[in-house]
Amino acid sequence: MAGTIKMTEDEQQGLEYSDQPVPPDQRMARLPLTMAWWSVCSAMFYLVVAATLALAYGSVNAIIGMVLSVITFAAVNAVLSRHAIRTGLSVSLFSRILLGRTGAAIATLIFFATAIYYAVFEGSVIALALNSYTGMSYMLAALIVVIYSVVLIFGSIQNWLDKFNGVLLPFYLLGLLAAVILAVSTHGYSDAWLKLGPEGGSPENGWLNCFTAYMGIWILMMFTYDFARFGKQEDADYHGNINFGAPFYLVTFLLNGLVGIFLAASLPTEGGVTEISVVLALIQLMGLAGLAFVWISQTRINTANYYLAAVNMESFAETVFRIKLPKMVWACVVGAITYVLMLADVFAYILQALAYQGIFVVAWVAIALTHILQIERSASDPGSFSLENSAAVNPAGLGAWLFAAFVGLVMHFAGDAIAVYSAPATFVVAALAYMILNRSTAN
Repeated sequence: MAGTIKMTEDEQQGLEYSDQPVPPDQRMARLPLTMAWWSVCSAMFYLVVAATLALAYGSVNAIIGMVLSVITFAAVNAVLSRHAIRTGLSVSLFSRILLGRTGAAIATLIFFATAIYYAVFEGSVIALALNSYTGMSYMLAALIVVIYSVVLIFGSIQNWLDKFNGVLLPFYLLGLLAAVILAVSTHGYSDAWLKLGPEGGSPENGWLNCFTAYMGIWILMMFTYDFARFGKQEDADYHGNINFGAPFYLVTFLLNGLVGIFLAASLPTEGGVTEISVVLALIQLMGLAGLAFVWISQTRINTANYYLAAVNMESFAETVFRIKLPKMVWACVVGAITYVLMLADVFAYILQALAYQGIFVVAWVAIALTHILQIERSASDPGSFSLENSAAVNPAGLGAWLFAAFVGLVMHFAGDAIAVYSAPATFVVAALAYMILNRSTAN
């Protein structure tokens, strides 16, 4: 066809752009990118974390924490998403500018490891649901979940994941509604869900505990950056304000959270409130429809987990080991690692690892924001990016990142009274340190 540009085989294999900016002609339209990104809004995790916080700190404090998190995530991602759209950079490539190639490799390692950990959690929920409902062995159920999850991300974000998640999104929302309606019709309605809390009353500043708990999943800001780079420049305001903005987090945090608190107060669960206890209660309440709802919610978010783990593992291997293999190979590697972790009793260790890595993620976000809002705005050519000339180490970025993470980890281990401030302190220290070190190295 006249005017058609034919891509070489190497170019076709590079559609994920793990080691180069996404060019303008490979950007996605509004709706497809929205449907691909909104796969992240569905997970039992969002229901359970809200319910757990309500039980520990009180429903009102949990809701305040969710609302503040919606505002914070929307504000930060408005900046990050616009920058990703303007530059076409991934987290890995942007980290080369912020931290240098060595620091970028560490950041990419933390990113794909965290994505794998979440894939383990969400995949285990589906496997246990299959095990509970069908009687199939957990080992077999886990294998099935891993295999189809890997196969789902063989297609690129531009031509498959958007369509798959777009079809499932209405069913997820209908499932949430059905769960609430069935819970009310079966167990009756009570406003007890608004009065959940620990014995003896809610602790002072419980809302702060809830807010900082959501800082533990700032990895979603890295998720945002890697998805937003596929957006078109003319759609930057839409993506910054809506797709990656407040509407998304109103559903992800507030809607899911309110449903989670309500179900925790309404459904009888064995033991404490966990992803598994809520899932088993939903299956008991809804039967096969409950199993389908769990499958939809967990499969949608796992497409993002597996995709980002594979793409960032690919970038890490290219940067550190100069190994260049197709994304399909790395998808299989991610699947193999996920399956091993799903079979091993490592959940307690993974939770600890996520807490530690969350400190590094918060520090990265602070440095990224500082760089975008201050360093680039003061540059003579804020649109220029010297990826080819990026140093092995950026002393300002890597120094600020490691110092802030050290401060955050020390506070994290200092006891509950201080640990609650570890993530906010990490953010402030990282931003200030990056500004100061940038000025000193520039002079």
